[in-house]
Amino acid sequence: KMAYRRAMIASAIIYRLSQVVLCTIGLIAVASWLLLRDNASRSPLRWSVSILLPIIVAVRGMMKKSLDFSGAMLAILVGFVLTASSACFCTSLLTFFITSSLLTKWKGEEKRKLDPEFREGGQRNWIQVLCNGGVASVASLLYLHWSGMGERSMVWTTLDLPSLCAGSCLASLACCCGDTWASEVGSVLGKSPRLITTGRLVPRGTNGAISAIGLVCSFLGGAIVGLSYYITVILFLGAEMLYTQLPLVAVGGLCGLVGSLIDSLLGATLQFSGFSEEFGQVVTRPDHNVKHISGYDVLSNHGVNLLSALLTALLYVVAAGCVASWYN
Repeated sequence: KMAYRRAMIASAIIYRLSQVVLCTIGLIAVASWLLLRDNASRSPLRWSVSILLPIIVAVRGMMKKSLDFSGAMLAILVGFVLTASSACFCTSLLTFFITSSLLTKWKGEEKRKLDPEFREGGQRNWIQVLCNGGVASVASLLYLHWSGMGERSMVWTTLDLPSLCAGSCLASLACCCGDTWASEVGSVLGKSPRLITTGRLVPRGTNGAISAIGLVCSFLGGAIVGLSYYITVILFLGAEMLYTQLPLVAVGGLCGLVGSLIDSLLGATLQFSGFSEEFGQVVTRPDHNVKHISGYDVLSNHGVNLLSALLTALLYVVAAGCVASWYN
């Protein structure tokens, strides 16, 4: 027994050390790539904030049980990439993380009755961090490639590559925030949720179910991400951006709403939902005593989140291209 316990402890330590090593290698690789670029920022303040702020937020997230250890390690890397790229990306990410964590904890006991996989505080692992922040990270790296480190105003009238990358980052974060707001609030307060594909009434917690309050929350969740982006632009680039950058709030709100609808559509079709007679709640795995409600067992919730964030970002690029073409 003692030997088994020692082996388990040693295995856990090695596993966590490997995550620290991988995170460190990722940070060094990205930092080296940035330093070798001609347009790299040499500001000690930007570099210090880009490194220290994600670490502080990740440690705080673990203490508050919003992240587990693996989630915190990847969150540090994602946070570094977004913060080094632009303060606008950083504040958008922080807005998403903080508001979503607070809403996840809100009425936790009631959510536990609806979701058998509910965990206190959310405790996001590395897979959840990747699926929610992966698209934004790729968009940020592309932004760094085309523009370098620093804040830029959004260009609406031409196909400006840095603006497309920045908009894609905003769109993916607004999508994830809007969907989280809709899920966390709608699952508790939503009355008579209906399946998005058929419109029939389904139990609360069903994948692909929508409600009026959930749709409103998805728009507000995206809008608050857009608002944080907008305020950061004003703070860094000056009051002359007050009116030209105002569409950022609407873009965030629309991406939150559209992203949540895409998530619901994918959840209703490619994610299994069934009602367990044994536990008296909606489950996501088929079983002999589970009555099928909707969807096929193709994607997990993580896969749906990643795909909806990617599709929302791509839709933003298409929409931005259409707007630029209309102006020209």
